[in-house]
Amino acid sequence: MALAQTNEVASRLRVVIPGIEVGIAENEPRGDRDQVSKLDRHGGKGGAFVAEIRADVLAGRCQCAMHSLKDMPGNEEVPGLVIAAYLKRDDPTDSLVLKPGLTMDELKSEGGAGYRLGTNSVRRAALISKLFPDIEVIHFRGAADTRINKLDKGLLQNLPDGSQVGPADAILLATSGLSRVGMADRISYSFSTGEMLPAVGQGIVAVECAADDWKTREQLAKIDNAEARSCAEAEREVLWVLDGHCNSPIAAHAVLENGEMHLSAAVMTLDGKTILRHDATGEADYPRELGRRVGLALVEQGAMKIINATRV
Repeated sequence: MALAQTNEVASRLRVVIPGIEVGIAENEPRGDRDQVSKLDRHGGKGGAFVAEIRADVLAGRCQCAMHSLKDMPGNEEVPGLVIAAYLKRDDPTDSLVLKPGLTMDELKSEGGAGYRLGTNSVRRAALISKLFPDIEVIHFRGAADTRINKLDKGLLQNLPDGSQVGPADAILLATSGLSRVGMADRISYSFSTGEMLPAVGQGIVAVECAADDWKTREQLAKIDNAEARSCAEAEREVLWVLDGHCNSPIAAHAVLENGEMHLSAAVMTLDGKTILRHDATGEADYPRELGRRVGLALVEQGAMKIINATRV
């Protein structure tokens, strides 16, 4: 999926800057090399999928780097780097993939009792536990196609302590990711953003480069999508206010309509039994201000107690 996203960035640059030569440097970050451990072992998604690629940009080994925005930590700044472009947002929803022969009606029966659902996302685990109170959520790692292969073949997931868990009866993945790897036909059900509030930045590809590389910044600005940037700024401001980390079940989703921005955000306990949510609308020209207002409203509801309880 990462390569597909990178190729899309390259293709868009070739369209807006005829004759530009774009080389692709592949990098296999720790999160891809280690598909057993939970991501907090590598410092969360930032350490697992972003840190090494950022190091390549800072060292000058490449001019820019593509990231899935939902993998980029929102509670820290990286001196010397800047997000120079956001691509138009893809479908931000989450989708359910079932093992062959299983139906949604069967999964829904008795709140999911007797079935195992695989995910690596604490947000998805919390929200699916709210929707299916009796389902067993298990740790499940790997790229989208790898996870689906394990699902179909009934393979077990290795755990860091040498034990195994599974097999899974269903898995939860980003709808956009399934589409990018050509596996949208495996989607059994796509949750609306009302049913399952997306991760911050889900569906948005961000392109990062050196802050002082003005030529690259100028080139990337040509593929920047203003609406995606605005929504990203609002959602990531929520993450900043809450000081969210990789074990924090935090969700946020912004939508622009008729010159206004509507922002929904939530913080939840890992078991999904407690969900704090706040919705607000503000001027589209001030996304960060709206994000800060929503984040602070969640703090007033007691969000920090939940977030601090998930720190390891």
